[in-house]
Amino acid sequence: MIQISAAFTKTIRELLRERSALFWTIAWPIIWVVIGSFSFTGSAPAEVVPYIKGAITVSMMVFALMIAGMANLPASIAGDRATGLLAKLISMPIKPYKDFTGRILAVVMLSILAAALVVIIGFTIGARFTGNGIEILSAIGFVLLVICAATGVGLIISTFIKHLQGAIMTGVGIAVVTSAISGLFAPYEVLPAALQVFSRIYPISAAHSAIVYLVAGPGVVGYNPLTYGQIILTISASVIVLVAGIVLYSRLSWKLE
Repeated sequence: MIQISAAFTKTIRELLRERSALFWTIAWPIIWVVIGSFSFTGSAPAEVVPYIKGAITVSMMVFALMIAGMANLPASIAGDRATGLLAKLISMPIKPYKDFTGRILAVVMLSILAAALVVIIGFTIGARFTGNGIEILSAIGFVLLVICAATGVGLIISTFIKHLQGAIMTGVGIAVVTSAISGLFAPYEVLPAALQVFSRIYPISAAHSAIVYLVAGPGVVGYNPLTYGQIILTISASVIVLVAGIVLYSRLSWKLE
């Protein structure tokens, strides 16, 4: 626990001091919540505008979680690699799971902070959500799946991208591109058929659709993401990505430094 706590404390301090990390994780999603809420609701009926704003808020919350896992996590690892700290850790009798567990917990904390601020801003400008207590708890479960998948991608990036700026830009690039083609930045209905299939398979977009379905209503989502088969696919894909990232980081990045 001491080693995990040390990794957590060091990582969270680094992330909170890093302006670029705070901008992409918190400021950028908030900016787009504001822009989207006033740019894409002009022609919508007044009674559904709050729920469209709610869906936009959820999308930007998910994007914040993606950036935290895909860019901030590999940036933390690449930074330690550049300073030689990672090599020192590897030379010590420290298990790799203690290192990445502390880092992941720090990213999760930053993710929760970012998500909370995005939702607060969304509420402030008129976003509203539906759903009862069970639906909200279910939505939180899908939020955790987003964190799992984004963290897995971040660990994969950190295994193969060694330099700090390369790790950050790769993570941001993957987050932006996959968001654009999977339905986070555009309605599911306007995606080509092939990208609709990708949207249902890609764990982050599938979990995002489930969250929107639960808290903003089925009318905002172009398909039902809560069928039994789709839920199993979303959970399985999220866990597979996380496990793949852990295995690659533990067996390649950690041992080959």
